[in-house]
Amino acid sequence: MSTTTDTSAPTCSPVPELPVMAACCTPTTSVSDTAATELAKMFKALGDPARVKIMSMLLNADEVCACDFSTSIEKTAATTSHHLKLLREVGLVASEKRGTWVYYRVVPERLAAVRDALAFTR
Repeated sequence: MSTTTDTSAPTCSPVPELPVMAACCTPTTSVSDTAATELAKMFKALGDPARVKIMSMLLNADEVCACDFSTSIEKTAATTSHHLKLLREVGLVASEKRGTWVYYRVVPERLAAVRDALAFTR
C-alpha cells in the first residue's frame, strides 16, 4: 500500500491592507499625569491573581479578617500579608487592628477614582 504525503507549503489567503486613517481630530484625555501615575500604581497592584482574589473577597463583604485570606487564595500567611500590604500601600484597601486580629475593607473612593478616570466621556 502506497501513501503519499503532501510536502507543498500551505497556501494562505493574502492579508488585506488596512486603509491609512487621516487624523480628524486630536485625541484628548481626561486623566492628568498625576492621576495616571496613581492609576498605574493601582493597576499594577491588581496585576496579580492573588490580589484580584483578595479584592473580590473584600468587594463581597463589609470587611474580612486577615486570617481568612490565606486559605481562600491558597497562599501562606506571609505571602498573603505581602499582598495585603501592596493593596494597602496604593490605597485600595484599609486595615484596622482589633486586639490580635487585623480586618480589611475596600476603600470605595479609590475604586470610584478608577471608575471615573476610565469613564467614557463622549
